[in-house]
Amino acid sequence: MAETERQLTEAIREGDRAALRRLYERYVRYGMAIALRIVADEEDALDVVHDAFVSILTSIDTFDYRGEGSLKAWVARIVTNKSLSWLKDNDKLQLTDQLPEEPANDDDAPIEAVPPNVLNTMISRLPKANRIVVNLHVFGEMTHSEIGQELGISAKTSMAYFSRAKQMLSKMIKEYLNAQGI
Repeated sequence: MAETERQLTEAIREGDRAALRRLYERYVRYGMAIALRIVADEEDALDVVHDAFVSILTSIDTFDYRGEGSLKAWVARIVTNKSLSWLKDNDKLQLTDQLPEEPANDDDAPIEAVPPNVLNTMISRLPKANRIVVNLHVFGEMTHSEIGQELGISAKTSMAYFSRAKQMLSKMIKEYLNAQGI
């Protein structure tokens, strides 16, 4: 039977050093996937994940268990915050609240017809700001208000980056489907 988050957390709090290792092994790939979505470069993402796990392992006693899935969400939040901090610290994040208006495109492409690995590649090809907002909103389940606060932009600007990303993805999806003869 697999160890629950509660059991893992309790083992760590009881001083079980092997439980720290199990925590790392359980979530390191998940953390890397999050970091790669935000930072994009594999070596930089690896540095971010290592920094995040140092924080996770040294502050696990502050974690407040709120049910199964809360530990995973806590890990995700720390990795996300470390990724955004890395972008800011390395001048890799430059967003502006002044975006030109673009016409709306209500003709969305059928995303369900695209394999997940192809869709991930398409997302990775988005401009950095759009990619970050998409990943924080869709995968990080953050509101545009939360994204705006985290990135130092308005919620409206976050929505604009997201909208523009959807337009770009829709175009990429249509091109992909045409190339596949679908």
